[in-house]
Amino acid sequence: MIVIIDYNVGNLKSVVGAFKRIGLEAVVSRDEKVIKEAKGVVLPGVGTFPTAMKNLEKYHLVDILTERKEAGIPILGICLGMQILFEKGCEVKETKGLGFIPGSVRYMDIDEKIPHMGWNQLHITNHQPILKYVHENDDVYFVHSYMAHCKDENLVAYTDYGTTKVTALVQNKNVIGCQFHPEKSGMVGHKILLAFKEMVEC
Repeated sequence: MIVIIDYNVGNLKSVVGAFKRIGLEAVVSRDEKVIKEAKGVVLPGVGTFPTAMKNLEKYHLVDILTERKEAGIPILGICLGMQILFEKGCEVKETKGLGFIPGSVRYMDIDEKIPHMGWNQLHITNHQPILKYVHENDDVYFVHSYMAHCKDENLVAYTDYGTTKVTALVQNKNVIGCQFHPEKSGMVGHKILLAFKEMVEC
């Protein structure tokens, strides 16, 4: 069983449905006992970085998430959920993140249309088990206006948006973040979640 963290940021139904399709029981909860019992943690999210962190603090989730990270439990952040895995975000105001992945999140100050919305190809820079079923140039679905800046060692895949390399997937040990939405990315997203399932069940 995995837990999808409920911190009032975004619609969770599509994420729950995606895990159901791969045969992985997913419970939506913010209860500490449920989180401790789960073999994997998913942080979804749609909204702003400050609101997301404020809600995590409001529901006393920062410490338990940190404890799960330190225990080696697989953690998957999706979209905004990926962004708050970083040390800080600069949306609306500079806000401290969870600090699970070194780096920061900043506005996509580029010439292309913002938000970055639609299908783009993945370019793999660091082969990790989370992409074991994914191939170079596979398409995934993005919707975001801010992008993560991380160390090369944590970058697993990027996408090209115009002339800009946009961080698409990151990993720091047991913590993984997808800027794109695997639950909306068809068969490619299905394969990524399947790989996460295998990490949880191993």
